[in-house]
Amino acid sequence: MSAKTEQVIDEVRKVIHGKDNIIRMVLAAILAKGHVLLEDIPGVGKTTMAMAFAKAMSMDYRRVQFTPDVMPGDISGFNMYDKVTGSFKYQEGMAFTNLFLADEINRTSPKTQSALLEVMEEQKVTVEGVSRELPKPFFVIATENPFGSSGTQRLPESQLDRFMVCLSIGYPDAENAALILKGNSAKDIQTVIPVLTKEELVALQEKVEEVYVDDALYDYIVEITESTRKPSTYELGLSPRGSIALLRMAKAYAFLEGRSYLLPDDIKEIYLPVALHRVKLSQRAKAAGTDLGEALLSSLSSVVVPKISGQANAKR
Repeated sequence: MSAKTEQVIDEVRKVIHGKDNIIRMVLAAILAKGHVLLEDIPGVGKTTMAMAFAKAMSMDYRRVQFTPDVMPGDISGFNMYDKVTGSFKYQEGMAFTNLFLADEINRTSPKTQSALLEVMEEQKVTVEGVSRELPKPFFVIATENPFGSSGTQRLPESQLDRFMVCLSIGYPDAENAALILKGNSAKDIQTVIPVLTKEELVALQEKVEEVYVDDALYDYIVEITESTRKPSTYELGLSPRGSIALLRMAKAYAFLEGRSYLLPDDIKEIYLPVALHRVKLSQRAKAAGTDLGEALLSSLSSVVVPKISGQANAKR
């Protein structure tokens, strides 16, 4: 892990206690140029974590509290008539930033969710036939409450697939719960300082792309992907976009581990966060009481792990 990435993690730790693995996963997704979905009950620090990352990495960020009355134009912008010039003038939407925090994304309308989908996939917005590029770097960190909570609606599979990872922060343990009580979340976020510039972040992303991948590991990812497509267990398996996410996240994880080459263990570590929100169990598996996480781990264990020489890769 580089000194800069360690500093980012240390800054986020100031406000998120006892969740080091989640912090690393979010950072890995950012380094892999992916979007993050934080799914959890209210009040566990989802929004605070997103704000801490934005501050630690010197990124402009905008936050939208998604409600049923948020319109697509709020995200992508709109043309407004200017009485002075007698013409229409484009007004930027909230997406024109580096880190866009979509808070409680599953409380807004499908039409607004679709507007966000284009932003996430294309890195641009289109208003009345005119496309405009978003600033770089650009990420979406979205939060959602579990489906079934008051006022929520399920996100469509097409939008879930745009998120590189889906993570759950969960409740803190007793020790860290006490630390939270002793602190002040509003003041703690002010203690987070920028330790990484946007230019340095882009440079780190380029280094992640250069992480060496042995041919056997490409085949390994393909076999893992195919193991999630057995109709006896799964109704919906990993998509090609999902397999790309596995590769990119694994390379970022290897980089955080201080390596310039990929190992099978890197893929195993990020497998569930990448796969859980993309895969659906078959009705037969649900009727048998199968747990999705256990099914995915069973599928993973059924794939033969290739033998990769770390020392050989390190010389490349």
